[in-house]
Amino acid sequence: MKRILVGARGKSFGLIVPLIAIAFGFLAGGLIMLVSGNNPILGYAALFQGVFGDMYYFGETLRMMTPLILSGLAVAFAFRTGLLNIGVEGQLIVGWLAAVVVGIYVDGPMAFVLAIAAGAVAGGLWGFVPGFLKARYEVHEVIVTIMMNYIALHVSNHFIRNYLLASGQRTEFVNQSASISSPFLESLTDFSRLHWGFAIAIGACVVMWFILWKTNKGYELRAVGYNKNASSYAGMNVKTNIVLSMVISGGFAGVGGAMEGLGTYGYAQILSGFTNLGFDGIAVALLGASTSVGIFLAAFLFGGLKIGASNMQSAAGVAPELVEIVIALIIFFVASSYLIRWILGRLQQNKEEK
Repeated sequence: MKRILVGARGKSFGLIVPLIAIAFGFLAGGLIMLVSGNNPILGYAALFQGVFGDMYYFGETLRMMTPLILSGLAVAFAFRTGLLNIGVEGQLIVGWLAAVVVGIYVDGPMAFVLAIAAGAVAGGLWGFVPGFLKARYEVHEVIVTIMMNYIALHVSNHFIRNYLLASGQRTEFVNQSASISSPFLESLTDFSRLHWGFAIAIGACVVMWFILWKTNKGYELRAVGYNKNASSYAGMNVKTNIVLSMVISGGFAGVGGAMEGLGTYGYAQILSGFTNLGFDGIAVALLGASTSVGIFLAAFLFGGLKIGASNMQSAAGVAPELVEIVIALIIFFVASSYLIRWILGRLQQNKEEK
């Protein structure tokens, strides 16, 4: 039994389990295609053709990765410090609006920097509230963050509708100096909407890794997440670290919203519902095991699935909703990782006994 537990907890299993979860998700999706009267081979061929077979769709996949990476980092940062930030969606929305407001009213060489910073600050402030309530009054962060998603959605819509509306259901476009769109990247990818936000998202992966694993404050944040009592006994300020963790987490989410407002769209709009980018970040963080590299790879998978879904429908006649089912199944199998680890542990034990 000891060998099973040791083997199942090895680093190699941390890589194998998500891969098995992905394989099971695709297998189950293929079975659903068969039951629905579709050819799973043609369906998945169309899916991958829609991601890798055309530079435009490949660029769109990278573009879709950008907010998924940042929302995944937001979820992962909080999780690494012992918190569950379910409010990434709301933090992303307020970050989007704040960045666009600055992008509209500020012009000049540093406009895009100020706009991105505004998104990070707005997301951080939105994360401060549940962090403060958790630290000061022991209010569970899951409940508060869920409620603040709705507040963010409706407050954002209120400000756009009453103060920022330009035409239709959107604001004015941000100034060119605040935009992070890239004609160079667009031309490389057959005029997709790929922008410099992708490079910023990669940089954010490095930032999260550096903060958590290369700084004293990161060590404190992780220690508080592991054991609050032991951290307090060691002289760490538990309450301050809880608040700081949620602020940084919200900052990542706010930057994700800024990437959409300054790069993909260039404006903010009245939303009829959630963007779901924040909620997808939970899945990205879960599949990526809350690591920077894992989140990048998980975001590539989910971004590819979402972009390739349109080609599944046009080329193979498969409903695009099936992709959402595959994603849900992958998450289910990742969440069932204990069972997968136990099975792998048993197989390893049998191999050693032989």
